[in-house]
Amino acid sequence: MADKKRWLLHPEQAPTPFQLAMMMLSLLSVIVVLVLSFASLDSETNRLLLFVDFSICMIFMTYFFVNLFRAENKIDYIKHNWIDFVASIPAIEPLRLARLFQILRVIRLIRMTQSLIIPIIKQRRQATLASLLVAMVTILTFASVLMLIVEAGVPDANIHTAEDAIWWTLVTISTVGYGDYYPVTASGHVIGGVVIICGVSFFGVISGYMASLFIAPDEAEKLETQSQQIRCELHEALARMEANQGVLMEQITQLKQELEEKKDTPKH
Repeated sequence: MADKKRWLLHPEQAPTPFQLAMMMLSLLSVIVVLVLSFASLDSETNRLLLFVDFSICMIFMTYFFVNLFRAENKIDYIKHNWIDFVASIPAIEPLRLARLFQILRVIRLIRMTQSLIIPIIKQRRQATLASLLVAMVTILTFASVLMLIVEAGVPDANIHTAEDAIWWTLVTISTVGYGDYYPVTASGHVIGGVVIICGVSFFGVISGYMASLFIAPDEAEKLETQSQQIRCELHEALARMEANQGVLMEQITQLKQELEEKKDTPKH
């Protein structure tokens, strides 16, 4: 039983924002794999989805090796997280469905965690970066795929390939708007409007996050300041206790001397 659950996280560990982000990307990747496996797609849409799947796999692979590098016991980390590495291999299609285990693992973790809001609030920077990562990949995936589908084969359309769709999405979401590629259909205009709104919101969050890095004090600095204050208070309290102890010892010594003097004084 223990061997079957080695890849599961420990129940007492609360999920981090990046673990939740990897779960969302795993879900998106599984959807892409299912579409590639069962949907009838033209060659360019198929190439686009393969590119999206490869990009997500690279994110998984990077996350795995970063955590492996940071792990104290690397052998133990590999034993418990080998499924993550297997699911990150993009070239072998049957292994892609192994990402379902990533989703099931984090869902199990969520069910065993009483509160997710408090850990996420405590890790606001990680939560922000994880949310931006998931939002970027999701917007790029859906916008480029939908734009390629609605614009393909339309007269006067200039978005014909996977590269065209990805480039248009990147330019639009960044609100640069070069104008070299643009939608010509009504559906394409609607998609473009949604992507523009998402792009403005997206980079607004990034601007706020970058500002917080320079303005708001780092959490580690706060903890260090609090620790220094606590240490100073403890030193002051110990100093007062030592001073009081010295006074008490002097008083006790004085009382002993008075008692001895009274004993030595002859009674009349």
